[in-house]
Amino acid sequence: MDTYGILGFPLGHSFSKKYFSDKFTEEGLDATFLNFELPTIQEFPTVFNKHSKLKGFCVTIPYKQAIIPFLDEIDPLAKRIGAVNSVQIIRENQKVKLIGYNTDILGFTESLRIFLDGTKPKALILGTGGVSKAVATGLEEMGIKYQFVSRTASDKCISYHMLSSEWVSNYHLIINCTPLGTFPKNHTCPDIPYQLLTKNHFLYDVVYNPAETLFLKKGAEQGAKTHNGLQMLHLQAEKNWEIWNR
Repeated sequence: MDTYGILGFPLGHSFSKKYFSDKFTEEGLDATFLNFELPTIQEFPTVFNKHSKLKGFCVTIPYKQAIIPFLDEIDPLAKRIGAVNSVQIIRENQKVKLIGYNTDILGFTESLRIFLDGTKPKALILGTGGVSKAVATGLEEMGIKYQFVSRTASDKCISYHMLSSEWVSNYHLIINCTPLGTFPKNHTCPDIPYQLLTKNHFLYDVVYNPAETLFLKKGAEQGAKTHNGLQMLHLQAEKNWEIWNR
């Protein structure tokens, strides 16, 4: 039986297992999907060696960058982003090759184009992890200017405390690339000045569980347009499937 899976920690919030399990049932495929919930990335080789039928797997928080040293090759786009969320496994002549890809960018850009409906507002990217790097690359591909925002300021990003009315009034697209708001921590959200948001703002959250995070709820209360990460997830999941079965 072909095996697929997802690597991350924790994985209680992940939609991937149900999505692919339903896909296997609907399409009559003899395959299974497993959660590889590892507290440290150092355990990856042990888990990998236990599953000789593993053909590919997703990678999620916090291992999108940590998985890279374990790979044999990295797709140029994933290398440019500096993060991997999909790994293809090729087994030939008793040799195994692991190739890393980033499908977050595809899911993000396709869903964002629909959400923005032809507009190209400047963007604030909240967070500096693996997803934010894919988002930044996607915005570059779309010709959208952006600014990183993090807890600590640096030469490449401003801090949340620096988000003045000038920033918010000039950057109408705000993208949450942090795990804040993800189930079961529904009560959390990025520390931005929500009171400065208007009907001209677009709030995009890569989080999909819950469907309306506190980040999106606070934006909607100010009249902002909102969009969660479920469509992005569906698009990148199908791209993963295509890669694993080339």
